[in-house]
Amino acid sequence: MAAKYRDQVLTRERVLVAVLVAVTAMVLWLCWLMTEPFVPALTWALTLAVIAHPWHERILARMPNWPNLAAIIAVVTVNIAIAIPALLMAREVVNEAIAGADALQRLGDADRWKRLFDPFPRQAPLRDWIGSNVNMKPSGGSSVASVQAVLGGVSEFAMTTLITFFLLYFFLRDKWKILQTLQSIVPLAPGETAQVEHKMRDMIGAVVYGTLTVAFVQGILGGGMFWALGLPAPLLWGAVMALVAVLPLFGAALVWVPAALFLLADGHWEKALILTLWGGIVIGLIDNILLPMLMKNKVAMHTVPVFIAAMGGLFAFGATGIVLGPLVLALAISLLDVWRRRMQMREIEMGVNESATAHERSG
Repeated sequence: MAAKYRDQVLTRERVLVAVLVAVTAMVLWLCWLMTEPFVPALTWALTLAVIAHPWHERILARMPNWPNLAAIIAVVTVNIAIAIPALLMAREVVNEAIAGADALQRLGDADRWKRLFDPFPRQAPLRDWIGSNVNMKPSGGSSVASVQAVLGGVSEFAMTTLITFFLLYFFLRDKWKILQTLQSIVPLAPGETAQVEHKMRDMIGAVVYGTLTVAFVQGILGGGMFWALGLPAPLLWGAVMALVAVLPLFGAALVWVPAALFLLADGHWEKALILTLWGGIVIGLIDNILLPMLMKNKVAMHTVPVFIAAMGGLFAFGATGIVLGPLVLALAISLLDVWRRRMQMREIEMGVNESATAHERSG
């Protein structure tokens, strides 16, 4: 009896299906291993493709018989408008960061940095705590490791940038073919595929035109005020404010609040007051004024899931997670909506079938 039951369960067709599922899972895992190093470039190329789509369509309308040239012009335009200014700003930020590191190294001598506290006798406990808990003397090995890490990061950034624009060219030129291929592969109905695509496009627009634009404006406002108040490395701290501004809840306050406290402890209470008012009113209200204007007709989500998506994306994928985390969240919500609608349709069909069966029995 057991052997007969086993023969019924382990049929040749079922064994072949199990083997096919296992082989497919293994192949997909290998594909992920090959694709994982290119996730940052793929994410930024997709983001830039969505941004450049209207501009590329205008160019393509003027030269419909030259799709390759239209894509090249769009890529070059994006490169000039975004990449070159970003690289120039990154160079200045790196220069300020190196200058700040050199200043910290010059303060490595305990006698020199301790003398900074001489005008502030009330800060003596803080001076003693730093002296006993923080190593202010940089070692040569750590400096060499830091230089190697910076060089490695620059090389990785350059390679990612090249691959991003390489992929962007094909994303623009072959976007409709890519979408048709995805629609044929994804096991969703055409309407469901269009719904997921629409929500993903809205999320990219919301992240880029909303979150990143507002963060960029907050970084400019914060860095400009740092420069006006004579604080060191205003461009560096403006860039840091732009980075942390993408995080919900705290945002740029993670930078300007400690700076205001530093000014207050240094005796410059007027500058501390100006920075506090500027940060709390001008920078803080940007989210409430500019963001709703940019997010009009875009995807709107609660602060908690967006915060988890942004922070989780940063931890999982690095800087790319700022975009990739919310995209994964939007994809998950879209798929859950698809399943919810399918379950509702199934319940409706079951209700109709039960009504029809009851009607036949009564008849």
